[in-house]
Formats: sequence, structure tokens, C-alpha cells
Amino acid sequence: QVQLEESGGGLVQAGGSLRLSCAASRGTLYRYSMGWFRQAPGKEREFVAAISWISGSAYADSVKGRFTISRDSAKNTVYLRMNSLKPEDTAVYYCAADRGIVISPATECEYWGQGTQVTVSS
Repeated sequence: QVQLEESGGGLVQAGGSLRLSCAASRGTLYRYSMGWFRQAPGKEREFVAAISWISGSAYADSVKGRFTISRDSAKNTVYLRMNSLKPEDTAVYYCAADRGIVISPATECEYWGQGTQVTVSS
């Protein structure tokens, strides 16, 4: 099994940047597609970005051009670089892993981290 642990969240002013990390503290991410989701208070879970184990990456329209997902196989870690942050980006961000080729907004991922809070002040 895979155990995921997010880090890097915090409080940042609008226009600032953060980099979230998702490390596999147990297991390997080899041949797992990885995704980032977020959930704001009172709202449904929202797809943010994903990177395939075999193909490319995908982004929600709301973050496209501002966020970048990447992975470092040597460190068994996936990252989400968030630039030009907006107050509407405020949410708990969750890392997820799935053995499918791709992760979409509707994918029920097999493994989830516990989340890291991102708060963007105006």
C-alpha cells in the first residue's frame, strides 16, 4: 500500500507563491498517477492538477498557467508549485494516488493524504 503525506501549506498573501509536497512515506509512486485536489469550507472537493505515470499532466481551468505539478521519482515525491495565489485558492489541499493511467476530476483515487491547509489573504 501507499501512504501519502502532504506538506508546504501555510498562510500567504495574494500574489504570493507556495510549493506543496506530497511524499510517499510508505510504498513507491512508480506507475501511479498523482493528483492534487482541494476542498474549501462548505464546498465540494475540487480537482486541481494531475500527472500521469505514463503520459502528461492536466490542470483545472481555474489554476492553469499558475500552478505546476511535477514529480521526482528519486525522492518519491510529487509537487504542486502554486504561483500568483488568489484568495479563492484557499482550501485544504489533498494529494492522491491512483493506478490508472490518468486522474480526472471524477476519479476515485485509491490513496489519499490527510491534507495541508493553504490560506491566501487579500
